[in-house]
Amino acid sequence: MALLTVVAIAGGGVAVTALATPEKPSPERVGTKGLPPATAPVTRGDLADSSQQDGTLGHLGERKINAGGAGGTLTWLAPPGSVVKRDDRLYEVDGEAVRLMYGDEPMYRTLKTGDKGRDVRQLEENLAALGYTGFDVDEEYTAKTAAAVKRWQKSHGLKQTGTLGPERIAFAGSAVRVKDAGSDPGTGSGGGDRIAPGDRVTPGSPVLTVTGSERVVSFKVPASQAGSAKTGTRVQVTLPDGTRLPGRVSAVGKTASAGDDPQDRTPKIDITVSFDDPAEAKGVDQSPVTVELTGDTRRDVLSVPVNALLALPDGGFGVQVVENGAARDVKVELGMFAQGRVEISGGGLREGMKVGVPS
Repeated sequence: MALLTVVAIAGGGVAVTALATPEKPSPERVGTKGLPPATAPVTRGDLADSSQQDGTLGHLGERKINAGGAGGTLTWLAPPGSVVKRDDRLYEVDGEAVRLMYGDEPMYRTLKTGDKGRDVRQLEENLAALGYTGFDVDEEYTAKTAAAVKRWQKSHGLKQTGTLGPERIAFAGSAVRVKDAGSDPGTGSGGGDRIAPGDRVTPGSPVLTVTGSERVVSFKVPASQAGSAKTGTRVQVTLPDGTRLPGRVSAVGKTASAGDDPQDRTPKIDITVSFDDPAEAKGVDQSPVTVELTGDTRRDVLSVPVNALLALPDGGFGVQVVENGAARDVKVELGMFAQGRVEISGGGLREGMKVGVPS
C-alpha cells in the first residue's frame, strides 16, 4: 500500500497530500504478523477548525483633538487614561471648558439661529440625549434650538447667548479615551514637546491624542489567509494573565501591506477583534495576547488522527482497521481537517474501532 502524508493547514480546513509508493509496506506502519505497531481509536464528537494568532491589546482608532476658538492659555487637560463621555470636559483654555459631544461632523463654525446642516442635527441630537426638549431634531437651527442651547449654557454657568461654537464643544464619534497630550506643533510633528497647562494654544493646534474608549485586539494575517478571519468570526482571546475572553472579528482591513519587518515581507491584512464584554479586558495597552480563531465546526462526526490515513492503490483514501487480531484496509471519505484529526465516513466505521498509526 502507498504511504500518505497529510498536512492540515490551520484555519483553512485544507489538506495537502504527498504520495510515496514503496515496493514494500513501510516498517513504521507494519508490525509483527502484519499488524500496525500502534493504534488509535475512532472517536465521535465535534471537530472545530481553528488557528492561533499573536495580537496586541489596545483601543479603537487614534485621532487628534485640536484647539478651537481664538486660542489662549491652556489651563487644564483631561489626564491620560481617562475616559471622556458626552458633555464631559476635554480641556480648558483661559479657564473655559471645551466639552465633548458625539458626532462625525467637525465643529467648524459658531452655530446660530437660521443655520442649517448636518452639524446642526448633531448638536440637536446631543441636546436631546442630554434631556433637553422643546425643539425638533432636524438640520435647522431655530429659535427653539437656541432656547435649548441657552438652558445648556446656564447648566454650565456660561453666558446665555443661544449660540454655540468650537470654543465650547468638540465632536467625536463616541466616548474617547485620552492617550496623551498633543505635541506642540511649533517643535515639529512626531517627537515634539508635549503641551501642558500654561502653554499657549492656537486654533487648529493639537491638544489631545485620543482613542475610542472600547478595548479591542489587533493582529495581522497573511492576505492568503484572510478568509480565516471574516467579520463575525468567533474568537477566544488569552490575556497576559491567562484570562480567556470571548469576542468576534469586528473589522477586516481592505488593503494588504508588507509591514515593517524586513525579514517578513508577506502582504498582510489588519484584523480587529471586539470583546463580548470589553469591561472584562484588563491589562496594559500594547500587551501581547493570543487570539484563537474559531472557524467551521462539524457536529457529531467520526474522526481519526491525520497520520492514520493511507493512500490506497486505487487512488482513494483509507484507514487500517484492527479487529480480532487482524488488520484490514477500509476505504473512507474525508471531511474536515482540524486539531490534528480528520473527519471520516464510510466502510462501516463506528466509534471505538481501532485504526493503525505509525510508531
